[in-house]
This record gives sequence, C-alpha cells and structure tokens, in this order.
Amino acid sequence: MNTAFRERLTRGLGLSRSLWLYWRPGRQRGLRRLYATFLAPGDVAFDIGAHLGDRSGAFAGLGAQVVALEPQPHLYAWLQRLVGWRQGVILLPYAAGAEPGHAELAVSRATPTVSTLATHWRQYIGERNEGFRHVTWDERIRVRLITLDELIARYGSPAFCKIDVEGFEAEVLAGLSQPLPALSVEFVSGSLEVSQACVDRLAALGEYRYNTIEGESRQFRWTQWRTPDEVREWLEAGADGLASGDLYARLAAPSPSA
Repeated sequence: MNTAFRERLTRGLGLSRSLWLYWRPGRQRGLRRLYATFLAPGDVAFDIGAHLGDRSGAFAGLGAQVVALEPQPHLYAWLQRLVGWRQGVILLPYAAGAEPGHAELAVSRATPTVSTLATHWRQYIGERNEGFRHVTWDERIRVRLITLDELIARYGSPAFCKIDVEGFEAEVLAGLSQPLPALSVEFVSGSLEVSQACVDRLAALGEYRYNTIEGESRQFRWTQWRTPDEVREWLEAGADGLASGDLYARLAAPSPSA
C-alpha cells in the first residue's frame, strides 16, 4: 500500500465517522429543538469550526442567516455539499482568532474533528485526556484568520455563536469586543483552563449565565443557569468528570429597573 493511498484511506475513514456522528438520522431534529431557544427566523448565527455543518444545518432550519467557518479544504468541500446550497448560508474557508492574519493548522487525517490551531494544547492534551492519547496530527496547512469583530462588521451581530475549535476557543473570544446574546464554547477534560479563560473573557464583555451539555447530547444538564463564579468552581472541580461537552452562555436578563 503506497503512502498516497494510505493517506486517502485514512482521511476517508475519518470523514465517514464524522458523517455518521453528525448527520445520523434524527440528529437535526434534536439540534433544532435545542437552538430554537436562541434563534428566531431572520436572526444571524455564527458557526465557528463548522466541520461538516450539522449546526449550520440546524441554524438554517430555524430560518437563521448562517455564517460558517471551516478552514480544512476537504471538509469545506463537504460543507458546501451538505449545507452550502441552503438559502441564507454563507461559507468561509477561514479560521477565527484574536487578530486577522494567517496561522498553521495541525490536521488529523484520521480524526479531522480535532484538527487545531492551538499548538500548546496539542502538545499536552494526549497526556491529560485518554481520548486524545492516540490522535496524530499528521498534516500542516496555512489558513487565514478572521476575528469575530470582523464577521460582525460584515454580516451583523449574531443572536447565537457556536465555537468549537479544539483548544483555541479563548483566542477566538479575544477577537470579540462586544457582548453577544448567547454562545457556546467547547470544553475538554485536560484543558479546562481554556474554558476558564473563556468565562473570564465573557465576564469582561457582559453579565452572563451558564449551562452545559455533555458530549454530543442535546439536553442541558442544569435546571438553573449558573453564575460565572459557580461555573468557575465547577470547572476547577473537574467539570463532573465529563470528557467533553459544550458550555453555553447567555446574557442575564436586565433587572426590572433597568
């Protein structure tokens, strides 16, 4: 088996796993039910780290205007096939960061969903999280960076912004200078300090309350949304031992006197 064929096979198997995980029957219905909490027809939604566009598809299904970023060329091509044809969906082959420019993306052909711009995160995550122990980042590509502020200037402020960028979430939020009504950032066991940095950044932008979803579930774990201090304590205590998930933040409702 020659090297080129082996690389194509590895990439194909990784893509097949992602297609099943993110586009299996019934998943879109559950995602739309989840995001209907945050989005109404005509709202703008950002999908940062779109991968194969399952979230973008759900946002569009709710009538939102979607701006989706995916810097991996082979995934971007599939993103165009899966959601690029939908009305109101704008796809950009970029990554998001603290400043505009370019950066090196470390790509895992076998597990493209964990490709990352976060060099330090990539160096330690396998030692801290068993799920990453056998991940290999075996390709490097140069990608363009754009900030959330730039996206807002071009397309308007999103009612919801999903950020899933494998340890680079805090850098993405560093490129945001205004509060958003609601957003989510991925958290991963072994790098919860990244999530702490995200909470700190959001606290500087506005008064947020938080909830969380485990893994690829579509149900919030907490009946009551928590304060920044409560979430910091939860993260410091190990996030209930969860391997990964998403931390959701929404601006607190103004007081009656406001």
